[in-house]
Amino acid sequence: MKNIFKKISILTVSLFIISGCKDYLEVQPKSQISVSDAFSNVANATNAVIGVYDELMGDNGYGIRINMYYPYDSDEIIVSGNLDNGRRGIGRYQLLLTNAELRNPFLQLYRGIEKANLCIEQIPAMAQYSNGTEADKKELRRLHGEALTLRAQFFFELIRNWGDVPAPMIPAYKQTDLFIPQVDRDVTYTKILDDLKTATDLVGWRSEVGVRNERLTKGAIKALRAKIALFRGGYSLRSTGKLERNADYLTYYKIARDECADLMAKRTEHTLNPNFEDVWRKLTSFQYDPNGEIIFEVGAGGSNSTSDSRMGNYNGPSVNASSRYGTGGGGLVALPNYFYAFDSTDTRRDVTVTVYSIAATNVKAPRRLAELTDGKFRKDWRVPLLPGTALNPGYNWPMIRFADVLLMFAEAENEINGVPSAAAISAFEEVRKRAYRGNLNRVGVTPTDKTGFFDAITNERYLEFGSEGIRKFDLIRWNLLSKKIEETRAKIADMRDRKGAFANVPRYIFWKNNGEEIQFLNSFYKATSLTTAPTGWTRLDWGQDLSRNVIDGVTLDKAMARLFVSGKSELFPFDQATVDSYQGKLKQNPGY
Repeated sequence: MKNIFKKISILTVSLFIISGCKDYLEVQPKSQISVSDAFSNVANATNAVIGVYDELMGDNGYGIRINMYYPYDSDEIIVSGNLDNGRRGIGRYQLLLTNAELRNPFLQLYRGIEKANLCIEQIPAMAQYSNGTEADKKELRRLHGEALTLRAQFFFELIRNWGDVPAPMIPAYKQTDLFIPQVDRDVTYTKILDDLKTATDLVGWRSEVGVRNERLTKGAIKALRAKIALFRGGYSLRSTGKLERNADYLTYYKIARDECADLMAKRTEHTLNPNFEDVWRKLTSFQYDPNGEIIFEVGAGGSNSTSDSRMGNYNGPSVNASSRYGTGGGGLVALPNYFYAFDSTDTRRDVTVTVYSIAATNVKAPRRLAELTDGKFRKDWRVPLLPGTALNPGYNWPMIRFADVLLMFAEAENEINGVPSAAAISAFEEVRKRAYRGNLNRVGVTPTDKTGFFDAITNERYLEFGSEGIRKFDLIRWNLLSKKIEETRAKIADMRDRKGAFANVPRYIFWKNNGEEIQFLNSFYKATSLTTAPTGWTRLDWGQDLSRNVIDGVTLDKAMARLFVSGKSELFPFDQATVDSYQGKLKQNPGY
């Protein structure tokens, strides 16, 4: 829930209005004040930067589309329902140029860049920036660092979805041509990584900035810089139609390692919450986590489509609107192979994947194996409850967690050194041991060779970050998305046919209600000879359900990511309206 400040739009000036420009960079004025007035004092400059933050959230930001449409289908989670030219067209990798879900987030990201550009230009030019009181200078430097970081995040999101994009670094009113050429993503990455380095010197640590809210801190900037560096050092789809990474990739792995090491040395600022479930219980209860595991979260609030979020309403378990929890869930499906990727004692499984729906009577009923849902943002965990049909539960979006820092550090150390160092193994095992809290004998042995440790990292990130919008982009930067999609299809088919590693997946699960909760008779991990429900129990087609045509008239293994094409689908196309507005000056992405 947004508690950053009272929600205020940027003091948008008339200089933003450019005659004859397309809506690619149009910003509608909120007020007709001069630039000098908009940045005349710290309070006004603060309001301007709040306006930049505003462009992170809402239906076209990290409220639903960027964080819950764009990262799927992957080998963990897919979009529910049959193919259409909307969110399911994105999930199934149909990606027509007329898909309406592509354009508005693209425009919102550029609105964020435009607002940030104005702040980056104007704040350092304020008299108080150099000659004000110490308090004013400190706050203005913080605002400058925040604007640099927010612009970097907007560009990062554009690059990982669209590749080489136009990269305006000055406000629109100073551009002679709004339709500037695309810039090589490596050039943009270099610029924003440099900006983030500057920003770390301008913004204080969590303990130094006073009131706790959703504003950026030094720790958040370092974590984001590490993540962006790994993407700069990773694979991406190039204009050749091939996934490639540059020869200098280790330079960027070193940046990531060093930023993560700095954060790991400041455990009083951020560390793991010892209880994985508590991370998500606190987020859905709007409670402060003294561990600071969520290093940066995008604030949501206002109960509207421009400033609030739909997590828990769109995704999570399906909840009947007449229940005490209010309507929610069902937009995302957790794949059967993902459920079975978890050990039965891994505490992340029942947080990340939900096996139930909730009826109008508040009673839970189990879901079949092809109908599981994600769980971290579930509506029935919300405190206070939000009954009825409200669309916006108000959950903040966790942009980056300390668990990510630990695993990025471990990954970078392994790649740089050729083998995992003791520090890399320790960081990896810290995440894994938290997951097996109370069952450390099930943690297993950590590989000590480069390939084995990398494979362990890819799997641990899979289990740790389910439904956080991370997996698909990880697989792309590792050049593994196509391979993992094929592996997932094969695993679901094996599960359906009960062979190989999935021979013991039960066809049926037997259950009954114990009050409003579910009690299961048999294990999810062992086959059962029972085919008829004992007295007092109900039979659920569990593994048997995988033989059913569940999506688009085909079985689940054929439906997920069904139109994915390697060398094309790793990037989105530029939508038709954007292409038209550039009048031939915008190069379309490969395969479109």
